[in-house]
Amino acid sequence: MEFVTSADGTKIATHTVGAGPAIVIINGALSKASDAEGLARVFANAGLQVTTYDRRARGDSGDTAPADPLREVEDLAAVIDAAGGEGAVLGHSSGAVLAHYAAGEGVPMTHLFLSEPPYRFGEPGPAADLAERLQALVDDDRPGEAITTFQREAVGLPQEFIEQFRATPAFDAILPLAQSTVYDTLLTERVATPTDAMVEVAMPVTILCGVQTLPIITTAVARLAEAMPSAELLEVPESVGHQVHPIATARILVARLAA
Repeated sequence: MEFVTSADGTKIATHTVGAGPAIVIINGALSKASDAEGLARVFANAGLQVTTYDRRARGDSGDTAPADPLREVEDLAAVIDAAGGEGAVLGHSSGAVLAHYAAGEGVPMTHLFLSEPPYRFGEPGPAADLAERLQALVDDDRPGEAITTFQREAVGLPQEFIEQFRATPAFDAILPLAQSTVYDTLLTERVATPTDAMVEVAMPVTILCGVQTLPIITTAVARLAEAMPSAELLEVPESVGHQVHPIATARILVARLAA
C-alpha cells in the first residue's frame, strides 16, 4: 500500500499490482480497494498494471470536509499521476459515474471503461435533501442508519433485503464507510444525466453491461450509448447481477488497450 496526496491534502491509499498498460479501477458504493483485489489480480495476470484505491472516506484513505464530488475527481487525478501520468480507467456503478465525471473535467485517461453506470436521465431520483440527511446521521454517530437510508432511498433496495443484510456480519464491516454514502449521493445527484463535457470526452469509451443486471441499469446504459454514438457498447454475458466478471472483462480490456 502506498499513499498519494490529493489537491486538498487528503491522503489516498493505493495498491498496484502487475506490469503492462496502466489501468485504475474505481469501485462503486460501500466498497473499498480490497473488494477489487481479486479483480486486480486477474487483470495483472492478463498483462496489465492495475491500481486500486480506497476512495475518499473509505478504508485507509482520509477525508476532508465538506463533501464535494470534485474532491473525488482530484483524488483520481492524483492516483493517475502517481501511476505514471496517464492510463486507462475502469469504473463500476457509481465508480463509473465518477470516472466519467472526471474525464469530463479533463483528468487524463487513455481509455475510459464504464461498467453499468446508474444514470437516471431525468427519471425521478432520491429526495433533494438526502445527502444532507445522511451527513446529519453520520455526524450524529448513527452510521447504520445512514447506510440503510442510503440503501433504501438512493439504491432502491427493498426493506426486507435491507433488514436481512443488517443482521449479518457484513453489515458491521461496512459501518466505517457511512461517510462515503454522502459522496455517492452527491455525485449521482450532480451528474444524474451526463453533462455535455462528459458526453464529448475525447478518449475512446467502452460501455460495459451484463445481460442479467438490474433493469434500471440496462435502461441507463442504452441511453448512455445513444447519447455517445462514438462509444462502444458491449454486453458481457458472463456478468450476473450488478457485478464485474473478472475474466471476461480482462479479455475486453486487454484487447482494447493493445489496439
